[in-house]
Amino acid sequence: MLVGLMVILHLARRRSLDPDQMWNVSAIAVFSGIFGAKVLYVINEWHSHFSKAPGDIFSIETMQSGGVFSGGLVIALLCCWWYLRAHRIPFLAACDIFAPGLAIGHAIGRLGCFSAGCCYGKETHVAWAVTFTNPMARDITGTPLNVPLHPTQLYEFAAELANFVVLFWLARRKRFEGQVIGLYLFLYGIERFLIEFYRGDEGRGHLFGNMLTGTQGIAIALILCGGLLWALRIPLRQTATAPAKR
Repeated sequence: MLVGLMVILHLARRRSLDPDQMWNVSAIAVFSGIFGAKVLYVINEWHSHFSKAPGDIFSIETMQSGGVFSGGLVIALLCCWWYLRAHRIPFLAACDIFAPGLAIGHAIGRLGCFSAGCCYGKETHVAWAVTFTNPMARDITGTPLNVPLHPTQLYEFAAELANFVVLFWLARRKRFEGQVIGLYLFLYGIERFLIEFYRGDEGRGHLFGNMLTGTQGIAIALILCGGLLWALRIPLRQTATAPAKR
């Protein structure tokens, strides 16, 4: 989160947006994102677990769980839209600033997933398979031990790191509002849709029987939203708000 915030504030100053307001938006994004990720996790696990033990929603194990990132992304976007609209800050201009920070923060977060053993992949025997052996990973996140698995956490780390490089470059050269966030939604949607085929953990729901996961459904929606923003090509607008004095 700290690295992502540093990137966001750097880009905000270049666009003459108030750093204090960007801090506020960042705080809203963080807390609403955590909440949204937990909510989607509970929804996906409702029939298999929480409907039988609703008290577990507030258990330490649920609090330790990172939740479902796509749920956090959707709720964070909605809450940030509300704040930006209330303060008359151009929504797409702010989103373009946040996209690179979101990508690098998510990339580093996936290293945390890898360290904890969560968000693990399916069994595989490829040369780069990883094997978890720590009982804590099994006890907290259900990670299979002593089984070679796809390192899906590292797949997403690499993809999001590449996204960050592209988005940071584009943020300084964009030609229309929503260009950066649109590309982020498009790239992340494709990335997550594909990586889902290699995920071995449960907790993301199912669509059309078992053809797609719920996360893949959200990924398709993100791809469409990103493509729409590029198709609209909303003209650039002035975002100058005097930087706060400290």
